[in-house]
Amino acid sequence: MANLVSLERVSLVFGTAHVLDDVSIGVLTGERIGVVGVNGGGKSTLLRVMADLQEPDEGRVAKQGGADGIRIGMLAQDDALDPAWTVHEAVLGDRDEHVWAGDPRIRDVMTGLLGGIAAEAMDGLESRVGTKSGGERRRLALARLLVDDPELLLLDEPTNHLDVEGVAWLADHLASKRPRPGNATVAITHDRWFLDAYATTTWEVESGKVSDFEGGYAAYVLAKAERDRLAGVVADRRANLMRKELAWLRRGPPARTSKPKFRIDAANALIADEPAPRDSVELASFATKRLGKDVLDLEDATIVLGERTILDRVTWRLAPGERVGIVGVNGAGKSTLLRALTGEMPLDGGRRRQGKTVSIAHLTQEVRELERFEAWRVIEAIEDVKQWTTLGGKEISAGQLATRLGFTGGRQQTRVGDLSGGERRRLQLTRLLLTEPNVLILDEPTNDLDIQTLTSLEDVLDGWPGTLIVVSHDRYLLERVCDHEIALLGDGKIRDLPGGVEEYLRLRHDADRARDQARDQAASRTSAAPGPGGRPAPGGAHPGPTASPGELREARKSMARIEKQLTRLDDREARLHGEMATAATDPVALRGLNTSLQQVVAERELLELEWLEAAELLG
Repeated sequence: MANLVSLERVSLVFGTAHVLDDVSIGVLTGERIGVVGVNGGGKSTLLRVMADLQEPDEGRVAKQGGADGIRIGMLAQDDALDPAWTVHEAVLGDRDEHVWAGDPRIRDVMTGLLGGIAAEAMDGLESRVGTKSGGERRRLALARLLVDDPELLLLDEPTNHLDVEGVAWLADHLASKRPRPGNATVAITHDRWFLDAYATTTWEVESGKVSDFEGGYAAYVLAKAERDRLAGVVADRRANLMRKELAWLRRGPPARTSKPKFRIDAANALIADEPAPRDSVELASFATKRLGKDVLDLEDATIVLGERTILDRVTWRLAPGERVGIVGVNGAGKSTLLRALTGEMPLDGGRRRQGKTVSIAHLTQEVRELERFEAWRVIEAIEDVKQWTTLGGKEISAGQLATRLGFTGGRQQTRVGDLSGGERRRLQLTRLLLTEPNVLILDEPTNDLDIQTLTSLEDVLDGWPGTLIVVSHDRYLLERVCDHEIALLGDGKIRDLPGGVEEYLRLRHDADRARDQARDQAASRTSAAPGPGGRPAPGGAHPGPTASPGELREARKSMARIEKQLTRLDDREARLHGEMATAATDPVALRGLNTSLQQVVAERELLELEWLEAAELLG
């Protein structure tokens, strides 16, 4: 393997801060590197130095073949797309259709990031970049880079604005579609699942230094914990977050630790006396005492926004101490469901019930609520809520909670108006937790948070006994803090996921495949349909007979019969979802109900295909 780019004794100072301090490190061909570190620690600066967008104060940056030897592409956190460009110009440049459509790699990028450039999703190739949302522009910028496929690809938070499916696709694309001799990828990320699935090497940027670790996130956690042990940092083993994180990784599903080559004996020795992340039985008992048996219920709830039905006669009951993760495609209605639970969104049908002792705290995706504290210090904004609270059975001060969530030392004296986006998010969380809610609803809580803050947040939530509902595209967080997941698939229903996020991705894949098959069958029948005078329509491969009046009557009868069967299946599916919600704590019953649910889905897909065949015959 050869060096694509190398930094030799590079230093860079901003003000009084050494962002990079005598850093010597290189990127080899074939490497997939994940970059981690606290917000503001110098990760983005490191990538800018590698891309020749930032001159170092000292040291040199060497590239294979000199200044013009390799192509470098960088995805910054702010895209530089021209608003006047069309989608075609932004992503495909001047490539002709036969060029990009005939390239499987480019087609994979278009399908994975832009939904096959479907007109319904992206308004077609000729729409303007300036009309797109921030998330869509981010996808376009990423797609442009992946289509260009430079030798060195630098990505700054590429999973931002991607849903669970998008993150899974990107990890697979970078790990299996892009690698070839002469290529390498470096990606800054706070998504730990993505880091494990994608990275062969992890760089940690800390205090101006860059340390490299073999493997993804799980291997990095082991190395960090072992390094602390060797350095004698064992005074309080229970409070060591890296050790706790390692314990969860090793005790979790086998698939989570199958990729990194752990030194098993060392890992087990480190966690020998480490307790489980949380005692679910004890927490549930405490939550029941605080909450009572009734928490939040939606009964036959219906919500319609414009022409879209977000919820269609949904019944969902939350139990005391239940910890639920919610996944779904962007626009499926996850945030709307949360607002319905809190009562902020009125129902178009059905009713919402709330227990008498319920106290809700809702973390939204907005940070505007902090605007009135712009001139306050961080600790003042925190103590404005409460000066003391109880967490994990212990009384702690507001300052101690702030420290656990990343506001250490002098940062507590910083003006709120001077905080970064990630720090504002942390301040929101700290203020919410100090209100001592017993129902905590988090909408994309990982936005702008670094890995260190995420592990601290998860540690806080481990000892929190109330009911927890989390919407997130961060698979790691969902598996870490939630006991089970549900999905919104865009059909107005809530589907339980006994198999977790993997089951959700499989359901989405099966649905996409069934839709593609139906579309292909419809297209083939259309192309084979007879034109005027009984001749095949233009482009048709084979002539098809004209349907007789009897066949048309039979097709209409079939459509009516199928529609009745589909209605019955919808009712049966709704009943199964209700039974699954009732049997949420019985894994044996859930497995049986899930099998029945899968049979319903399979039967519905067959009926829908049969309905399409009859509809095509009728024209």
